[in-house]
This record gives sequence, C-alpha cells and structure tokens, in this order.
Amino acid sequence: MDLQIDDFYKDAASALLMLYQAFPRKAAIYVEDLIGREEPDEFGLPTKRHQSCLGTLLWLADEGYLRYESTIAYDAIDQAVLSEKGFLRLTRSIPHLAHAGEELPPSVRRVHATLAYQLREAIASHSSERIARLTRLLFEPRSSGTADTA
Repeated sequence: MDLQIDDFYKDAASALLMLYQAFPRKAAIYVEDLIGREEPDEFGLPTKRHQSCLGTLLWLADEGYLRYESTIAYDAIDQAVLSEKGFLRLTRSIPHLAHAGEELPPSVRRVHATLAYQLREAIASHSSERIARLTRLLFEPRSSGTADTA
C-alpha cells in the first residue's frame, strides 16, 4: 500500500481548500497547519512526512494549481494564491456527488455540488478513500474533453 500517496491526496486537498477559503487574497501555507507539528531529526532536518507535504505544495505550484512568491525555509510557501486552474477545478460542479433527494434552495445545492464542498466534507469525515477519489477528480481535466486553461 502506498501510504505516501494517501498523504499526498489529503495534503493537496487541504492546501487547496485553505487557499480557496482565502481566495482571492494571498496567504502563507504552513506545513504544520496541514500535518501538525513534527520534530526535526537529530540533525535539525524536517521529517520525511514534513518534506513530502512541502513537496506537495511545490508540485501543486509546478502543475499550475497555485502560485506563490517564496518559501519560508522548509516551513511554508508564502504569498500563495489559487491559480485560475485551481479555482475552476474547485468550483467545478459535480452534482452526481451532491446529496440526492434533498430539498434545498438552488444556491445551497450549487455550493454542495462543488468539488470544494465535497472535499471539505470528505476531510471532515476522515474518509481517506473519498479524499483520494475526489482529489483525483480535481486533477482530471474537464470531462468535456477540453483542458482547463492556466
């Protein structure tokens, strides 16, 4: 089992949701806020888990889901903001995943159908399978066959 991939999915989703909550403001994303405090090793180097989380943040930037101005040592990325690609993917409507049969106002149904809302619920429920499935959906281009711009 590839546990680091499950961690990657959760870290990526959590970081993008943090930026979504701050959007369109820029924000610092600290590794500690995503995975909790981890003591450095005997040489003062971050743990592998810490390094993997920071690697996830940098990968998200390399792949165009977010932009940032600098890193803060091994601790964070600074002045980060969702890119157009990241914003559009998180606000994508996935109505088949929304709560079917609920009689809700249209505005609430629209919000509940977004990938951001679905990811937030999956993280809150600690459902690693659902987090993985939804995060993979986040990384897929639009189903219409056209890629997102960014």
